[in-house]
Amino acid sequence: MKRIYLDYAATTPTHPDVVKAMLPYFTSSFGNPFSIYACGQDAKEAIEGARASVAALIGARDEEIIFTSGGTEADNAALKGVAYASGGRGQHIITSSIEHHAILETSHFLETQGFEITYLPVDEYGMVDPDDVRRAITDKTIIVSIMHANNEVGTIQPVAEIARITREAGVYLHTDAVQSVGHVPSTVDELGVDLLSMSAHKLYGPKGVGALYVRKGTRLVSFMHGGEQEYGRRAGTHNVPGIVGLGKTAEIARQETDEEAERVTRLRDKLRNGILESIDHARLNGHPQARLPNNLNVSISYAEGEAMCLKLDREGICCSTGSACTSAVTEPSHVLAALGLDPLQAHSSLRFSLGKWTTEEEIDHVLEVLPRIVTRLRAISPLLKSHG
Repeated sequence: MKRIYLDYAATTPTHPDVVKAMLPYFTSSFGNPFSIYACGQDAKEAIEGARASVAALIGARDEEIIFTSGGTEADNAALKGVAYASGGRGQHIITSSIEHHAILETSHFLETQGFEITYLPVDEYGMVDPDDVRRAITDKTIIVSIMHANNEVGTIQPVAEIARITREAGVYLHTDAVQSVGHVPSTVDELGVDLLSMSAHKLYGPKGVGALYVRKGTRLVSFMHGGEQEYGRRAGTHNVPGIVGLGKTAEIARQETDEEAERVTRLRDKLRNGILESIDHARLNGHPQARLPNNLNVSISYAEGEAMCLKLDREGICCSTGSACTSAVTEPSHVLAALGLDPLQAHSSLRFSLGKWTTEEEIDHVLEVLPRIVTRLRAISPLLKSHG
């Protein structure tokens, strides 16, 4: 059975060109980049080349890129780094109610350390109101963290507008751009952010490597102590193959982002229209226009999301009911709850996320299979019988 993979928001297959670029740094150029001999210096040169590629992708200076183990570490480093660097100037942090758990759990931890966190609501489309940010800022606010695009429903936030507000207030702005970098324009000056998190494995790169952009002059305390790697901001021997892989993904993304976004948008819209037209009581979750080109989140009433997901898997189709980081949790999605969906609606959701190797034939197959699955599940659903 041919597998159809539609969960690119969870992780992506590594691009063959990325694998090819990484391979020498496992074998012939395996040296420690802090060593002075040739194979160590080869590794150092490769790291700096990758740094330049990542910087170019987001419009940053090379020295503003700090390599991390992924998006979660980058998010932790941003919030904790600014919080502990505040030196008592303030202990107030603003974020949203639909952030990734890497931000929310870091925020909960900082609350135990005496920091005050404001969790802003979102509207029915998952959008933060910039005026809510303005009203929430006090003279004790040190950082605002609003994700660029939501990992579950795909809504793209008005980060540039929020940045104008934080800049006026003299407050740092961080954005979790793990889902958006390389998929939509994400340059740091256009967004106006001081810190930005990204991850390789969401962009056809390897797992276990990411980066944090830190605008020059931003006060940040390192929470990984040891050697002087990464300008003294992130100790630990470099993951050279992973960093090279991230650099190659950035290089490919610079060349292909616009064309690829147009292609997957067309396929996503075909999938959306097909589902909404062929299945009664189906609704789109997230903003209808301001959303990632590859993300489609739908709720299909009277059919349980996990059951649909498992039956699709038996047909060779991989999708999800939400974030991969919460796949073992039975509670309704905190994102869908924040959008105002009740628990039954939230539990009836599916997330399809398309990618580089998604084809029109695959979308046609999903549209053929999914309505049959929904019909079978609804036939045994007590909820539909009670509805009418």
